[in-house]
Amino acid sequence: MTESQIRFRRMKDLPSTHLLGTGTPMCAGCGGLEALHEIYDILGEKTVFVNAAGCMTLLSVYPFTPVRGSWLYTAMASAPAGAQGIRDALDILLERKAITAEEDLEVVVLTGDGAAYGMGLSATSGAMERNLDFVYICYDNEGYGNTGQQYSGATPHGARTATSLGSHGFGGYKKDLFSIWAAHRPAYVATVIGAEPLDLARKIEKARTLHGPRMIIALAPCPTGWDYDPKESVEIGKLAVKTGVWPLREYIDGKVVHTKMPHPRIPVEEYLMRQGRFRHLFEPQRDQQLLGEIQQRVDAYWSGIE
Repeated sequence: MTESQIRFRRMKDLPSTHLLGTGTPMCAGCGGLEALHEIYDILGEKTVFVNAAGCMTLLSVYPFTPVRGSWLYTAMASAPAGAQGIRDALDILLERKAITAEEDLEVVVLTGDGAAYGMGLSATSGAMERNLDFVYICYDNEGYGNTGQQYSGATPHGARTATSLGSHGFGGYKKDLFSIWAAHRPAYVATVIGAEPLDLARKIEKARTLHGPRMIIALAPCPTGWDYDPKESVEIGKLAVKTGVWPLREYIDGKVVHTKMPHPRIPVEEYLMRQGRFRHLFEPQRDQQLLGEIQQRVDAYWSGIE
């Protein structure tokens, strides 16, 4: 067996909920992989992952996958369509009694923010309109991380990316994908982050009990794209929550509930200054106007909630 085969072999000798981590060609400190580990620990092996092209595609090299269940790779915009085909096929097999309910699988879409916020948004909208019974997981590293961190619909205002190199960084604003998804009135929408594992676990457990479209957005701190030491991923994730930049919330039964309130909220710059993509806001001169604008937008969000 070659070294590559050893690294990507099915993990048959490990617990059924184990997800391949060490030895994979993933970036050290990947916040998306951190969240996926925690999510898969709960979902387990009775799953079929429909993976849109992106960072997590590197986890699977045919014919080996990182999970004990199944894995289907699709083009970036096509994962919800692939999920529809799989779910329909499973339902037909169930109806014909070709498989039992115990053999049924949870269909899980796995995409980055490039697909979720942009290329695949129309396919996702259509899947929700059809009330597709699936779980959609977006690992949001706020840029096209697999191709060099170009800006995406998830890139925050002021961040420097490979395609936003001006003195003030990205001039646009991050889409509120949570609200876009919630407007479709699916069964469930939640934001999570690997640095808050108990909150994440409660939400995945809740999603498992529901049927219909269940949408999970996981903020994914990215050492290579955000420019920080990989050992700081968890701390940066916690700061995203403590500053209020990443609200932990869920939508269910037509209501939005915040599951963790940042009290007291700390200044946003405590989060920004830890990342090289925002260094231009502090060096060589402090950009007080842009820092103030970013803080003001966060304050405005929380003003009607706290």
